[in-house]
Amino acid sequence: MASSAAVPFWRAAGMTYITYSNICANLVRNCLKEPYKTEVLKREKVHFSVAKWVDGKPQKPTLRSDTPEA
Repeated sequence: MASSAAVPFWRAAGMTYITYSNICANLVRNCLKEPYKTEVLKREKVHFSVAKWVDGKPQKPTLRSDTPEA
């Protein structure tokens, strides 16, 4: 049986490792100075496509982004 001291602090705080990792990455990005900060923020954007399936066949995919459209 593991003691509570062996539990990672992010787990003890009720977070998943992905959540903890994202928080740390955001902190590091926000600490950067220009021009590095602008470059890193451009790479942070995520684009993906979503296709609905009807009767076992994929429909036309739609492109999505995690950034709000201007």
